[in-house]
Amino acid sequence: MNYLSLSLLDLALAALLVVALGVSSLRLGLGLGRSLFTAALRTVIQLSLAGLILRALFTSLHPLWIAVAATVMLGVAGREVLARQQHRFRGGWGYGLGALSMFISAFSVALFALVILLQADPWYTPRFAIPLLGMLLGNTMNGVGLALDRLSSGAVLRRKEIEGALLLGRDWREAVRPLQKESLRSGMVHVLNALASAGIVSLPGMMTGQILAGAEPVEAVKYQILIMFLIAAGSGFGSLAAVSLGARRLFDERQRLRLDRLDRRTP
Repeated sequence: MNYLSLSLLDLALAALLVVALGVSSLRLGLGLGRSLFTAALRTVIQLSLAGLILRALFTSLHPLWIAVAATVMLGVAGREVLARQQHRFRGGWGYGLGALSMFISAFSVALFALVILLQADPWYTPRFAIPLLGMLLGNTMNGVGLALDRLSSGAVLRRKEIEGALLLGRDWREAVRPLQKESLRSGMVHVLNALASAGIVSLPGMMTGQILAGAEPVEAVKYQILIMFLIAAGSGFGSLAAVSLGARRLFDERQRLRLDRLDRRTP
């Protein structure tokens, strides 16, 4: 397979584009120059470390190391979901809702893909398991974060509407159902947009990377379709689990709306 090799000079020249963007931000007074530089630096450091770690993992087939890597990935993803919520659940629920939802969806979909679709032998082969789980967790994290944020913020904004429905004798499930639907739409809209625009508006990253690395375009397309379907399932089921668990947490056993279980994030 023929592929184009990148040198450090190539990466440095690409970095100049980010520097130019940062300079433009400073001149326009957008206040994004420092954040852009920090984010770019984090990208270089994190991806470089990821490359070294993956190279070490790929030489080992011991499932323990794969489990450790997957746990770290899930832990960081759960923290990111928590950080994106304006109104977060108090205590361990704030972190646990996102982490549990991603574990249920992303890990289940990844296991299905590895065992049934890709038929990797063994199924925990690092070259397949880690990249696949990373793509699923990254996209599921976005969906779960958006869904939970819409749910908790919506409960605060629509308190009178929900409590009014409860006073009229409706079950808590009926009272919160419109908000649940909105939250699920919010969690899935980025996946729907990606599915609808793939191949026309955008060429997805994995497919582009494979083509640049020398893969046949048709084979790259097949893998990209598979990945996008898996991502859609992971993000959708993750959002569904998060919204279901979160909505139940908003009410107590007497079917009262418990906004005291939420904390507003301080800027």
